[in-house]
This record gives sequence, structure tokens and C-alpha cells, in this order.
Amino acid sequence: MSTGTITDVAGVRVGHWTGEHTGVTVVLLPPGTLGSGEVRGGAPATRELALLEATRTVAQVDAVVFTGGSAFGLAAADGVMHHLAAQSRGVLTRAGHVPIVPTAAIFDLSRDHTERPGATEGAAAAAAAEAAPDLTLGPVGAGRGARVGMWRGADYAVAGGLGSASLRVEEATVGALAVVNAVGDVLDRDGTRLAGSSAPPDGPAFPEPLADVEHTTLVLVATDALLTKSDCFLLAQTGHHGLARALEPSHTRFDGDLVVAVATGMVEAHLDRLRVATAEVVAEAVRSAVRAN
Repeated sequence: MSTGTITDVAGVRVGHWTGEHTGVTVVLLPPGTLGSGEVRGGAPATRELALLEATRTVAQVDAVVFTGGSAFGLAAADGVMHHLAAQSRGVLTRAGHVPIVPTAAIFDLSRDHTERPGATEGAAAAAAAEAAPDLTLGPVGAGRGARVGMWRGADYAVAGGLGSASLRVEEATVGALAVVNAVGDVLDRDGTRLAGSSAPPDGPAFPEPLADVEHTTLVLVATDALLTKSDCFLLAQTGHHGLARALEPSHTRFDGDLVVAVATGMVEAHLDRLRVATAEVVAEAVRSAVRAN
């Protein structure tokens, strides 16, 4: 079983800004980090994800932002970009450095609150990551307003959250960070339910219409292995296998399920062994999100 957190990957730093009902989580990455990603859910809210496709020219990734606030929350990336540009991080252009900051949001909006993370909150989370505190899990950062178990009725949903795990693969380390805001329930390794709908077990699935923008599980996989951008894409694909192990159901048309995979390029590693570990570490990161509540 995987243990630890994504910060076991050398040079990876995580920081949160946590509000009353929503939040932002920023992952700062070492210079030279490469990345790719894949969306399999039907309703993503993202920024700079097209750039991560394996055939696109730019390979480097400077930071990854996960945020609440749905599409409004994508503005948190502005604060992170300015934070990194001040350090001369990013692609060097004639106009200066342009940081590469893939960003994705969960839906945690409510009629009862109006908090929507923006540039100020993004910069605060980046500053927290610079300070390299111990990684807090549960209802913090982007996981603050997350829920799971919507598929048997919204009134029966329970808290989701932010989780993380890591594994050693020979000389390499692979870690995952997950923001779990899923339509489905979270399952343990043996198939028992860790967290999910509190509806009666004989009730129907999907008893009411679900909005197609109100759920999403976001995952970042990081490793210190020496990989190409195409290799990172394969890790991202495998990360979705981990979501399917830990969420029931996963990848619905109402979710925006996403996996980004990055590699810092420090040690040689066997790609296929890394992929096996990636599925395991993603599943455990999802489970740790609800265990931390």
C-alpha cells in the first residue's frame, strides 16, 4: 500500500489558500519539469490543458493549480503566474518569461456563499508552497468545498477533500495529489465504501437530474523519473485507472475528471513499472482525501 505524500518527490512543494467554503492548492515544480495530461470526464473547467497534449511544442510545466470556484476560480492562476514571473520562471520570450501553469477547477459554488478564488488567493497559495510547510490533507485548499456521493441524490452527498500518497519504484518516487469532488462514492482496496452517498441502499442511482458542471476529481501525478512528455502522457492515462479503482462510478458525463502527470527528470526509471505504481498511488490519494476528514 502506498504511503507518504506527493512532496516525497524531491523539489515538489505544495501550498494552500483555504477560505470558508472554497480554496486553492498550488504545486510548485523544479525547473526542467516536463508534463502532459488527459481529461476523461465530460465537464472540465481548465486553463492551459491543450498545451499539455503530447504533440504540443512546449513541454515544461512550472506549477499546477487546482482551485474551487468553478470557471471563476481559474483566475487564481493569474496570481501564480505573476509570482513565478517575478522569479524569472517560465518560457523565455522577447517580452520576458511566461510561466506555464496548467489549472483546473472543481465546482463548489453555492447560493449560500459567494467566495470565488482569484489572483490574490492564488498568489497566497503559491507563497505558502514556497514556505514548504507540511502538506495538510482533507477539507483544505482546493478540497475545502468538495463533496462525494452525489449519484444517489444531492441531499445525501458527504464531504470530499484533498488527498495525497506516494510510492517508491526502485530508485524513483511517484506521488499523487487528488482533489476529490466526485459524483460517485470512494471505495477502499477491498471494494468496501470509505465515503459516499448516505441514501438508503435500495434507492435508485441518479434519482434526479445532475448538472453537468458540478463535479470533478482532479489529480496531479509527479515523479522524479527521467521521462519524455509522451511518457508523462502515458502516466496520466494510467492515473485514470486509479480513479476507476477508487471511485464508483467514475468518469461520468457530469464529472470533469483530469490527470496531469509531471516528471522532474532526476533518476532513471522503468516506464512500465512506474505506470503500475501510478494507478495504485492515484487510487490511494483519492482514498486519503476522505480518510483525512
